[in-house]
Amino acid sequence: MYSGELEVQAKRKALAVLQDEINRILNAVRDLSVLPSLIIKADKSEIKQLLERIKNTEDEVEALRRKITREISDVGGLMMNRENLLNSAYTMDEIAGYITGIAFKLSNIKSATLKKEKLDKDLTELIELAVDQIHKINEIIRALASNNSTVAIDLAHEAQKIERQVDDKYRALSIRVLDETTATKELLLLKDAVEGIEEMSDKVLQVSDSFILLALSL
Repeated sequence: MYSGELEVQAKRKALAVLQDEINRILNAVRDLSVLPSLIIKADKSEIKQLLERIKNTEDEVEALRRKITREISDVGGLMMNRENLLNSAYTMDEIAGYITGIAFKLSNIKSATLKKEKLDKDLTELIELAVDQIHKINEIIRALASNNSTVAIDLAHEAQKIERQVDDKYRALSIRVLDETTATKELLLLKDAVEGIEEMSDKVLQVSDSFILLALSL
């Protein structure tokens, strides 16, 4: 089998693994988006199950990241864009870690804190923007797998626009958290959770940028 065919096969496998990674991450961030409402309801059983699902997702994404590393290592220097693919896989691993950390912090916040001035509503809206951004990444990978670079680039630009919305929402919510939260422990947890969502969005943007470079090479 000649090197060009090996590279094509390796790229297809790598994109398939990335698709698997992002599907799991998308499910986890969707779980995260319903966490504030579960906290308001004080549904401890459902919160525990949700946290377990998110933690399992982080473990699964880590395993997939190791798999894609092996796939690309087997081809070695024959594969162009291997750095972009590896960077994307490792950054997705980080995104899964962010989701786990944010969920843990939120789960330790009292319902009364989120109810105050309806902070739960703004928090949910911020997470839902992250869901939309990650969904765009999912669509980008599908486009790349179909060799549709134009669509992939357009979707990446849409993901960038959502990231700017996340930034705006993050700044507004950060001020509200500081103004409305009086208990020090609750303030620190909520502030860290909100900052974590914004930082996670930045990581998603990094993946989007990597995929633009990959799309330009197709």
